[in-house]
Amino acid sequence: MSELRFVHLGFGADAVEYQEAWQEQRRVHAARFADEAPDTCLLLEHPPVYTAGRRTADDERPLDGTPVVDVDRGGKITWHGPGQLVGYPILKLPRPVDVVAHVRRLEEALLLTCAEFGLEATRVEGRSGVWVLGDPLEERRALGGLNLDFDPRVADEEFDPRLNGPEYAPSNAGQRREDRKLAQIGVRVAKGVTMHGFSLNCNPDTTWFDRIVPCGIRDAGVTSLSEELGRDISVTEVVPVIEKHLRTVMESAVPLPRAV
Repeated sequence: MSELRFVHLGFGADAVEYQEAWQEQRRVHAARFADEAPDTCLLLEHPPVYTAGRRTADDERPLDGTPVVDVDRGGKITWHGPGQLVGYPILKLPRPVDVVAHVRRLEEALLLTCAEFGLEATRVEGRSGVWVLGDPLEERRALGGLNLDFDPRVADEEFDPRLNGPEYAPSNAGQRREDRKLAQIGVRVAKGVTMHGFSLNCNPDTTWFDRIVPCGIRDAGVTSLSEELGRDISVTEVVPVIEKHLRTVMESAVPLPRAV
């Protein structure tokens, strides 16, 4: 791939409203398609916002009617906000486009970033993004002193953690020693050029995720670099590290057209 340019749209007090950033994505996307701009990655923070990808089900949205922005990326519903580093890589891919390979490259850069901070993260088969694995089921603590046989999630495929108390909340998955998502990925490819991208939880308030079914996943939770490492890791601390690994992964990649 060509050299990757990074653009900082705003962090902290200068966090960028979602709709404003989405418009900027569209502008850069058009320029990249016309070869008027190089491959570009927008990096930023958003004020608190829920966004829903095309596959989001109605019962995964906030129960209290909190507004949600419907977007044209893949994936389901998630949250963006303070303490979360958001990246929108806008890259031109060869045709026919291999979206899965693009997602894997994003995951690889995120995994390398986590490793540099001393956190062992991983992929989970069938689930995009970057994860911290929990303990095997038989080694997890019982909830409320009950045996796992009485855990409502075992027998109820439609289990909704929002209706069953804070002990089941996605933000408490680390205490339950369950799998928990550290970074989310949702992309779109239009005219051979990528949009949207990833969000990495650095030091956000993860209870924001408790109002939704994050990414439509009911049997796991969410976490952050700070929660896992037991020390505060800010977005600005992570920015140069993710830039380094995105540049390494993307610029060294030889993306091939998807086999047809």
